[in-house]
Amino acid sequence: MNKDQIKGVIKEAAGKVQQKTGKLLGSAEQQAKGLATKVQGKAQEKVGDAKEALKDARGKLRSKSQAKRT
Repeated sequence: MNKDQIKGVIKEAAGKVQQKTGKLLGSAEQQAKGLATKVQGKAQEKVGDAKEALKDARGKLRSKSQAKRT
């Protein structure tokens, strides 16, 4: 897991809490802000997933390249 994945999960959880709090308080504004935060967190987590996939693919390419040299 990289920092974007971790920050994304935390932001998504915070958004869920804010959204639920807004619902309990009857505040549409807080619900909307919570939803926006949740979506931002999910997007950041996906960025982290992409970075992780790229890192894994790069590692596999390096392994194949080194295997061909020997």
